[in-house]
Amino acid sequence: MASNPRYSNGAKRRAIRARWRSIGAPCHLCGRPIDYSLPAGHPMSFEVDEIVPVSKGGDPLDFSNTAPAHRSCNIRKGNGSRNRPAPHRPSGLPTSREW
Repeated sequence: MASNPRYSNGAKRRAIRARWRSIGAPCHLCGRPIDYSLPAGHPMSFEVDEIVPVSKGGDPLDFSNTAPAHRSCNIRKGNGSRNRPAPHRPSGLPTSREW
């Protein structure tokens, strides 16, 4: 099993988090301020987001590939695959709202 590149160098990742925290920048996804004092796991807490996702080859340890985000915004963004095709629905079959 491959290791998670975000944690391959914990010291560098912590340094990136500390640098963004010291800058105090707003969420790069929604533009609203981030309360950097909120505990991890809170929907509006601070997370480091990768601009080019790790799953698409982005480097999580390159400061220029990171930006601050709210946890909820980051989760909503996912890995950047916003243009997913619509789920396939066989034609001729009614959906639950058409019953």
